[in-house]
Amino acid sequence: MHISLEKVQQLWNGWEIRLLVLLSLLFQMILILFGSRRKYIVRGWMLVLIWSSYLAADWIATVALGHLATSQEDIEENNCTKSSYQLQAFWAPFLLLHLGGPDTITAYSLEDNELWPRHFLGLLVQVGVAFYVLLRSRSNTGLTYLAIPMFISGIIKYGERTLVLWSSSTEKFRDNLLLTHDPSPDLVQLTKEEEINEEVRKDPLVVAYFLFKRFTHLFAGLPLNEDEWKLSDNIFEKKTAEVAFDLVAIELGFMYDFLYTKATIIYSRFGIVLRITSFLSSVCALVFFSIIVDVHAYSPIDLSITYVLLFGAVVLEVYAFILHFFSDWTKLINLIMFKKANHNVCTCPSPSVVTSRKRWSGYMGQFNLLSFCLREISTSYVGIHKLLAFNELLEKYQYLSWAEIDLVWHENIFQHLLKKMNEFELLGKKARSSLLAKKGEYVFKNWPELEGLANLDLTLGFGDSLIAWHFVTDICYCEDLDKDEDWKISRRLADYMLYLLVFCPSVMPEETGEVMFTATCARAMRLFRNMNSSSKNLKVDACKLLREVREKVSSSSSSSSPDDASVDSASRDDAIIKLAIMIVEKLDEVEEKWKVMSEYWLQTLIYVAANSEWKDHGQQLKNGGELLTHVKLLMVHLGLSKDYLDPEPSLP
Repeated sequence: MHISLEKVQQLWNGWEIRLLVLLSLLFQMILILFGSRRKYIVRGWMLVLIWSSYLAADWIATVALGHLATSQEDIEENNCTKSSYQLQAFWAPFLLLHLGGPDTITAYSLEDNELWPRHFLGLLVQVGVAFYVLLRSRSNTGLTYLAIPMFISGIIKYGERTLVLWSSSTEKFRDNLLLTHDPSPDLVQLTKEEEINEEVRKDPLVVAYFLFKRFTHLFAGLPLNEDEWKLSDNIFEKKTAEVAFDLVAIELGFMYDFLYTKATIIYSRFGIVLRITSFLSSVCALVFFSIIVDVHAYSPIDLSITYVLLFGAVVLEVYAFILHFFSDWTKLINLIMFKKANHNVCTCPSPSVVTSRKRWSGYMGQFNLLSFCLREISTSYVGIHKLLAFNELLEKYQYLSWAEIDLVWHENIFQHLLKKMNEFELLGKKARSSLLAKKGEYVFKNWPELEGLANLDLTLGFGDSLIAWHFVTDICYCEDLDKDEDWKISRRLADYMLYLLVFCPSVMPEETGEVMFTATCARAMRLFRNMNSSSKNLKVDACKLLREVREKVSSSSSSSSPDDASVDSASRDDAIIKLAIMIVEKLDEVEEKWKVMSEYWLQTLIYVAANSEWKDHGQQLKNGGELLTHVKLLMVHLGLSKDYLDPEPSLP
């Protein structure tokens, strides 16, 4: 059957704007459903869905508005064309509403906040275009008047988004903190009321907000004073590891809302007025459209789409209201207000329910060096992966996994931080910077037989050292059958730190480590290329092969100590592999081998957390959160941070 190009063109011309407005509504539904869930879901499909929807939503709404502004036919041609254009022009305010975006996501990344001038210009232009479309389509029918409430709602939504992007930009965010010190004065005032009883002040939400409103300065690049540490230290000194991590999770949840959602507006008195106005406008437009519009005067298809847009606007408002009602912010306000009014019954959940709510993914990424290096000789890789010709980044994602962070992890990390805090107090405040600059090798001072390894942090770059110790952990893992809690910590943290090095290099102290990872992998793959690909356990065979390599270099290692900067005159990637083998040989002499490695990786975790930038951690909040961010904030509360101003020297 022959279909002429002209007929296809006519069909597209008739359905182009219809498809665009329906797609625009679809993307709004996706963003409001999944926009806030990205802070506790780390799946790749979720990130791709939100990223593509965020970019496509603005583009499609803008194109649709431009189409309405330029595609008006000669209204004298026939009444059908005139009435059809008038109804389609009524869709312009809905597109303006969509450009305002849902409350759950205003920025995909922190860079979007810095682009607020572009959004402000877009606000002026798109409001002008929508007004132009409505002006050209004006008539004596009720559509002209029904467009007014939707136009108001669209301006409110778009204006809110622009205002939030502006207030969340780095410069404005810092200026607001310097002027008011508190990011949400209304809530701060409530927490200071003397009428609020002590029970409320101990509630996790109230305590977390009390901490958040002080330590939000960190994300703006502002230092803290010693008084802030004393306040938080009094709170955390008797807390369990579970409660401590819960408080940090709530704080970071508040921070996510400030950086990526409309929280700065919608939970204020002004925001409540705007929300009610927008909701009533949408409801009024739906009700009066159903009453006064003559359904016989318009195309049934266009009428159906108009009802979908009207119902969609109302449903999105109702869903947003439900999300607001069950948010931490609303619960916090209700808790304080109800207790202040001395109500015997409070609608807020108990502290246990509040702290059990999922606020971040609770997982840490796992990326194993040996598994990735062995991919070339893996039969499964040769099959599907090579056929699909994955590039290097997609190849890495094939070997990325996730490990759940349970209470045992919280306890181990928290106890290690407390031990470091005691060490910090013994050395004095002036030793803070030097103590936090210690890498993982610092822990070897507790084992005299490993004294030579303690100087490796002086002779190696951080990335080189991390990759070498990742090899060490893998080799020991494949050989040891006695696997205890220290083994689990070492194994998981080794894969987590390599995950950060490869997938989140911005949070690492030295971003050149990713380059060394690539070079070391290339060298390791050359060593493994002659291995038997049909082996049931390639990793064990690879470790045995590395043992053979150790035998070859043992003669050279006997004449040089592990802390020798020139381990080998070959390339650095060769040196890293040979150094890892030498470290394994040294660890064989220690009875508590896994205790040594767990201490090393915990110290490395602290070192990376202490020397990473808060802005980079703010970026990670949108991807499900990172264990490293939680550890860094917990370290601040315990005084283990360089973000505090150095104490002023006393006068003689």
